[in-house]
Amino acid sequence: MTLYLDDHTYRYELENLCRALFAPEEVRVEEGAPPQGENYIYAGAGEAGGEMALTVAASLGGDFVRRKERLRPDPREGKSQCEHALGRMLYRIVGESTGRQLPWGILTGVRPAKLIERYETLGYTEPEIQRAFIQDLFVAPEKYELCRDTSYREREIIALSGPKSYSLYVSIPFCPTRCRYCSFVSQATDRERGLIPAYVEALEEEIALTGEIAAGLGLKLETVYFGGGTPTTLSAEQLGRLLDRVERCFDLGGLREFTVEAGRPDTITAEKLAALKAGPVSRISINPQALTDEVLRTIGRGHTVEQFFKSFALARKMGFDNINTDVIAGLEGDSLSGFQGTIDGLIGLGAENITVHTLSIKRSSTLRQDRGEAPLPGESQAAQMVRYAAGRLREEGYLPYYLYRQKNMLDNLENVGYTRPGFDGLYNVYIMDETHSILAVGAGASTKLRQPGGSRIERVFNYKYPLDYLKSFEEMKKRKWQVRDFYERYMV
Repeated sequence: MTLYLDDHTYRYELENLCRALFAPEEVRVEEGAPPQGENYIYAGAGEAGGEMALTVAASLGGDFVRRKERLRPDPREGKSQCEHALGRMLYRIVGESTGRQLPWGILTGVRPAKLIERYETLGYTEPEIQRAFIQDLFVAPEKYELCRDTSYREREIIALSGPKSYSLYVSIPFCPTRCRYCSFVSQATDRERGLIPAYVEALEEEIALTGEIAAGLGLKLETVYFGGGTPTTLSAEQLGRLLDRVERCFDLGGLREFTVEAGRPDTITAEKLAALKAGPVSRISINPQALTDEVLRTIGRGHTVEQFFKSFALARKMGFDNINTDVIAGLEGDSLSGFQGTIDGLIGLGAENITVHTLSIKRSSTLRQDRGEAPLPGESQAAQMVRYAAGRLREEGYLPYYLYRQKNMLDNLENVGYTRPGFDGLYNVYIMDETHSILAVGAGASTKLRQPGGSRIERVFNYKYPLDYLKSFEEMKKRKWQVRDFYERYMV
C-alpha cells in the first residue's frame, strides 16, 4: 500500500493511521499524485479564499473512491483540525471499502488522554468532548470512557509536581536472556557479564555528578526509577552500592516513590530483596507477562510460572507491600482462556498494580524478524483479552491511572496501568505526561528536560550500549552539564 501526500504537512497522522488500518501490510509514503493501476491512498490539501480544500481518494482492489471537503480553519484548533478532517475522510473511505474499524478511530497519538485536557482548555464541556471523541474521531465508547477516567486520575498525580520537581531514572541494561518481543538496548548477561563491574563503577560516578548538578540547581526529587533491562540482574552487593550512592548523592527528603524493576523472577533472590529493602525502595515490579509455561518458553522468557509465584511470595514475606506485575495481551501461543487465567491469578495474589500491555511488533525485536515461526493470537482475540482485563480489574476495585499507545500494536489497542486506590505508579505518569524533567543515568538513558512553568523540552542522550558508554564516559559526563545550562536559561 502506498500513501501519496500532495501539498501539505500532515504526514505523521495520516501515515500512522494508514499503518493501523492496513496492518500488517507495509505502507510506503510518496509525494505528489499517484500513478494509475495500483492500490493507493491519496490525500491532498490546498488553501483558497481563506478555506482549506481537502481531497482524499483511494484505489483499493479495483474500486476507486474520492471525497472532497472544504473547511474554514478555527484558529483555536491549529493544524489538528485539518489533520482530523483528512483522517476522517480517509477512515470512512477505507471502512466502507474494507469494513475495517479501529478502537481508537483516527487517533494515532501516544497519549490520548492529553486530548481531553486540550478540549477542556478550549472550553468544551464533558458531553461535547464525548461527542467529539465518538462521533468526530470515531473512538469506541469504551475507549473514550477509559481515556476520560485515566485523564482525571493522571491530573491528580500531575498536580503533585511543582516547578522545581524532577525524577531520576537509572538504567541497568542487562537481562538474563532477550525476550522475543523486546526492542530495548538491554544486553543478555551471558555475553556481556564481563562489563557489569566496570559499568556499575561508572554508573556510581554518573549518579554522583547528576546529584551534584541537581543540588546546585535546587531541584526537588519526586520519584526514582531503576529500570532496564532487569536491574536485579546485578548482584545484591552491586544493587546495594547503587542504592547507597543515590541516597548519599540526592536529597530524598521529599521523595514520593522509589521503584526498582525486579522484572524477571529468575533474577530474584532473598539477598537481592534484602538489599532493596535496606535501601529507600518503596515499590518493585515482578513481571510474569503470562502465567502459562508454554507461552513463557515460546517468548524466551527464561523462567517458569512457579518461579514467579515463589518470587512474589518471597517479596511479600520480606515486607514489600507495593508490587506491580506486567502482563502482555497477544503473546505468541497464548489463548483467551490462558490470558484470563493470568489476570485472575494476579488478582488472586493481590498485586497492587497490574499493568496490561498489548503486544507491539517492534522493528528491532526478534519477533518482528521471524514473525512467521510461531502463531500470534488473532487481532479480535487480543481485543477480547484487553476487554476481559479491563472488566475484571474494575470489578475488583482496580482503577486505570495511566494510559499510552505505541506503534504496531495488535488491533490498534493500548497499554494501561491499573492500581488499587493509593498505589498509583507516579513515575509512570510523570514520564508519559512529560510533567517535569527526568534526569537519566546509564547506558541508553535519555535525559528529558522540561522547562519549569513552560512547555519547551530538550534531551540529553547517553551512549546507547554499555561498551560505548564505558569507552566514551568522559565525553558523556561533559554532556551532563547541559542540564545546568538548560535550567540557567529557563528557570523562572
